Amino acid sequence: MKVIICGAGQVGWQIARHLSGELNDVTVVDNNPDLVRRATETLDVQGISGFASYPDVLDRAGAKDADMIIAATHSDEVNMVTCQVAHSVFGIQRKIARLRSQSYLTAIYSDLYRRDHLPIDVVISPEREVAAAAMRRLSVPAAFDTELFMDGDAQLLGISVDEDCPIVNTPLRQLTDLFSTLRTIVVGIRREGSLFAPEPGDQIFTGDECYVFSHVDDVERTMEIFGKKHGKQDRVVIVGGGNVGLEVASTLEKHKTRIRAKVIERDRKCAELAAEALERTIVLNGDGLDASLLSEAGISRADAMLAVTDDDKTNLLAAVRAKAEGCPLAIALINDPTLVPLMTPLGIDAYINPRATTVSSILRHIRHGRVRQVYSIGDAEAEVIEAEVLSTSPMAGQKLRDIDFPEGVLVGALRKGEEVVRPSGGLRIEEGDTIALFAMAKDVPEVERLMQVSIDFF
Repeated sequence: MKVIICGAGQVGWQIARHLSGELNDVTVVDNNPDLVRRATETLDVQGISGFASYPDVLDRAGAKDADMIIAATHSDEVNMVTCQVAHSVFGIQRKIARLRSQSYLTAIYSDLYRRDHLPIDVVISPEREVAAAAMRRLSVPAAFDTELFMDGDAQLLGISVDEDCPIVNTPLRQLTDLFSTLRTIVVGIRREGSLFAPEPGDQIFTGDECYVFSHVDDVERTMEIFGKKHGKQDRVVIVGGGNVGLEVASTLEKHKTRIRAKVIERDRKCAELAAEALERTIVLNGDGLDASLLSEAGISRADAMLAVTDDDKTNLLAAVRAKAEGCPLAIALINDPTLVPLMTPLGIDAYINPRATTVSSILRHIRHGRVRQVYSIGDAEAEVIEAEVLSTSPMAGQKLRDIDFPEGVLVGALRKGEEVVRPSGGLRIEEGDTIALFAMAKDVPEVERLMQVSIDFF
């Protein structure tokens, strides 16, 4: 597949990394020559320096025979015009645009993106993706990472293994015997910085970070087995009242269980806008690092604090301050992955990576057709892929034990009809089933071959 990626920033670079690693023909376009150079020197991609919305620049990028264009520059307007030019001048079939402004995302204006108006096939909103990720973090506060699959019936959980974990040093195959009714599978383990797909004889050690696939009804029991408390979040303090903070607060207001939230925003105008948009949420204007303001927001009585400003260091420090003031759960928004190792020494419970959430969302639409969900783990180290099994798939009609999965691939869950079941060796895969697979990055192409997902299904 030939893909043009407009924007060589963090998101564009990661998408290029994924697609070029899967042997797609990728061209990166950016008006910053240094970013283009970084992409061409570190990835197997072609690079064009110039403005993505210019027809001559897209022509040089090979738009005449491109299958897809992904507009992920920092400008909404450039992304929109780029898709229009790609459609009107070059007839590119699939167009994905990243749009940040909430005005462009209002439901009443959704008709704008029709093919005969502004032809964008998929609109990605980083703010909404991050807000959704924040809500998932709050739903399982003891997990450092989480994502929903199988229409919300299955959940991926990232769980840190502490000294008091009851199942430390237990081989994974014994967990199946000990908890025979538990619909949970350990699909990945990060040990001493390295991520791998475990074998049945592998044990869980203190300090490991486990990626666990669980039926949503068994999440609470799974957390208990790992020695984690699964508490409710009734009081939340949000530091940052911009697009992300406002989206999180709005979502909390609509939550079926009444959650009391308070927002702290440093910029007065932004705080006023948030106060006007929110109905039940109190908005405080001031510095989220100010201990007295945090105290006024009730940080010591809060169940959780979310730091979601546009500055990573402010988010880290606000999370540390919240923990010092007695808040049991602090979650920080972190764009720079090199800052993530500081979380544990600083005592921060969890983080949200906007790049990873946006990349996962774009990948889900890139691998369209029968792929229903994609989640990127870590620094593009692995993916969880959910897809429908086709009649042409090598898996169809076979028992799980007879399928030749690569070593870095594990089945996390399987849906048959309306039921999500725990995978076992004797389980037979049928056409129409939905399967969720954990795959190390190097094994993703083989997984896609097993899924029989190709451009034919777009």
